[in-house]
Amino acid sequence: MNIPFSQWTKEQVCGWLEDYGLGQYISLSRQWVDSGQTLLSASPQEIEKEMGLKNPLHRKKLQLALRAFTTKVIEKSSELDHIWVTRWLDDIGLPQYKDQFHEARVDGRMIQYLTVNDLLTLKVTSQLHHLSIKCAIHVLHANKFNPHCLRRRPGDEKQPSPSEVVQWSNHRVMEWLRAVDLAEYAPNLRGSGVHGGLIILEPRFTSETLALLLNIPPQKTLLRRHLATAFSTLVGVQATQEKREYGNATGHVPLTTTAKVKPKKLGFTQFSHLRKRKPDESADYICPTDGGVLTVNGVSRSHSAAFKGLSPSLDRQAEKREQTGTKVEANGFKE
Repeated sequence: MNIPFSQWTKEQVCGWLEDYGLGQYISLSRQWVDSGQTLLSASPQEIEKEMGLKNPLHRKKLQLALRAFTTKVIEKSSELDHIWVTRWLDDIGLPQYKDQFHEARVDGRMIQYLTVNDLLTLKVTSQLHHLSIKCAIHVLHANKFNPHCLRRRPGDEKQPSPSEVVQWSNHRVMEWLRAVDLAEYAPNLRGSGVHGGLIILEPRFTSETLALLLNIPPQKTLLRRHLATAFSTLVGVQATQEKREYGNATGHVPLTTTAKVKPKKLGFTQFSHLRKRKPDESADYICPTDGGVLTVNGVSRSHSAAFKGLSPSLDRQAEKREQTGTKVEANGFKE
């Protein structure tokens, strides 16, 4: 609509809530809302009380939308609705969370601003699944939240480059396993969270991690060696080298399939109902919006070989950072 949100009528606001996936709050909103301005002027606490918004993720969804109306900043991620997000979870190999994400009405804009604690609220506790979602969001950022950026089917490429592999869906990785004669193990990747972004961007994700997820017995050494060779060819020389260096670093903790993410402890002053949203919440984002840096376990790693060719904008950011020598810090999550 061409008129500002503040001038929307009660009915227009209620119609918008319905379209936005928050239709369950319409009856209470009708009693309270006079116009769009009612929502824009209200504090988060008032909105929670008057509309009965108990779900913290529904509150976040509404706050992000109201912020966009106020700042008039149109983000590409806002074009992706909560139905798209459930399909995206299929693509990245995490369909088991579809019900929780759908119930919380998580849409593209919320994906962009997801925090570690949001994921824990959505019952995603596996460290590997956190990393899977983090890398998948990274790929979305690099592709400007293009809804069709993930590749589901094999193309014409004989030997895909890492910049192509990074966009592979979980299903496409399973197709690759069939192509390298590991078809019998491919179904084990369902629900694993393995997709091209995780394989290329996460330095601790190695052929050993993949063998573990595929349930290839340790005694099948020839099969594991075959997988290691195929994996190395797939990710390319630079990423292979980086994974090796990362694995040899002191204090390196290998990825396991059982590690859980613990919630960040909140101090008394940090409870959300006692404070307005702090400007530094961005430090807690699962995938910080500065696309050139991927944070692993609190270690900020500048844009490295594995990112080259991921997108021209990321490459430019890398060059700029290498020239200026700047360091970007972002909070990771504790294992």
